[in-house]
Amino acid sequence: MNLAKRRQHNNNCEEDMDTDVPESTGYGNWDIMVAVGLVDTVERRCWAQQTSTDWWDRIVLQVWNDSQWLRNFRVCKTTFMELCKLLSPAMKHRNTKMRAALTVEKQVAIALWKLAMPGCCRSARNQFGVGKSTVGAAVIQVANAITDVLLSRVVTLGNLQVVMDGFAAMGFPNCSGAIHGTHIPNLAPDRLANQYVNCKGYFSMVLQALVDHKRRFTDINMGWLGKVHDAHIFRNSGLFRQLQEVTYFPEQKITIGDVEMPIVILGDPAYPLLPWLMKPYTGTLDSGKEQFNSYRLSKCRMVVECAFGRLKARWCCLLTRLDLSTTNIPIVIAACCVLHNICESKGKTLMVGWEVEANRLVAYFEQPDTRVMRRRAAHQRGFENQFHDWPGYGVTVVCVSPCCKPSHFVEPLSHL
Repeated sequence: MNLAKRRQHNNNCEEDMDTDVPESTGYGNWDIMVAVGLVDTVERRCWAQQTSTDWWDRIVLQVWNDSQWLRNFRVCKTTFMELCKLLSPAMKHRNTKMRAALTVEKQVAIALWKLAMPGCCRSARNQFGVGKSTVGAAVIQVANAITDVLLSRVVTLGNLQVVMDGFAAMGFPNCSGAIHGTHIPNLAPDRLANQYVNCKGYFSMVLQALVDHKRRFTDINMGWLGKVHDAHIFRNSGLFRQLQEVTYFPEQKITIGDVEMPIVILGDPAYPLLPWLMKPYTGTLDSGKEQFNSYRLSKCRMVVECAFGRLKARWCCLLTRLDLSTTNIPIVIAACCVLHNICESKGKTLMVGWEVEANRLVAYFEQPDTRVMRRRAAHQRGFENQFHDWPGYGVTVVCVSPCCKPSHFVEPLSHL
């Protein structure tokens, strides 16, 4: 019976689908059939919303002065055009039948705007007249182009003697740089989330950098999980291997008193004491050691702290939780370091409001201390376990009396 019903159903479907159009009908025959009215046509709907690009085409490119460029894109127009010229071979796209490709200048402008402004992609979308997904794609494409084309050319040691003379003028002879690490906040990843929680209790990736006397990065190491200690990152870096093998700096020693001193870098107490790495004295200190820590080593080592501060003040995206994949976060961090070096080399000073804005963002986007959250959750679980067998456990109680506190009531923690 079921078989008969199934055959009848198939026959009815074949009758409904039957047409007078032969199977061999090609594209040319279809056009003829549409023309004579044998086939109904469907009006094509718009596949992209109409947007305006007047702000970028007519105002930014034609009206804005260098001060406005610097305030919004962190570089003046001349530096912007030089950057676009360098990145053009790696970023130029062809036009398609569907739409014209974005120019290199517009892609770079979208990326710089998004890196400098901590807001969502919606603001860049409205300003440049592009889609939200286009903003995200432009940031990653520009960051990849910067790291591929400029990273090895811009983040480099440069003239070693000039660097050592700069540190000598600050009070530390035969020094070639200061090393330190900083945490870049990010959203909780899908995998190994607990490995991203740093010593301050929030999710992050580590940027470790060597900085010269002019606050320029000469070596960067990014992408390590926030939980990893600075010393471990350093020992597993290419910089450490080169310094151990005496291939990063030449063997150039000076004599201080009766001690031969090689070229050194400066670090904080978290780093190991090595022949070529100086760190502050620890333990009980006399006046001489305290003076060495404060007036010599710490004074020169502060350039790396200042470099990180200027980096984040320019590119405020590094102050918020980066909403990117764990693969793209190191690329964006490296691109920001390259752009920082370009700005510092051009002598572009920080504008007055940038540091104020950065401090405001740090307070506004204060990172949650997950250690406190976990302790509270563990304490609450222990508290609720005491009452797990009580009648009525798990019922949400609402009290409007001002003398009652929320801690008086127990609610299930299944959502944690």
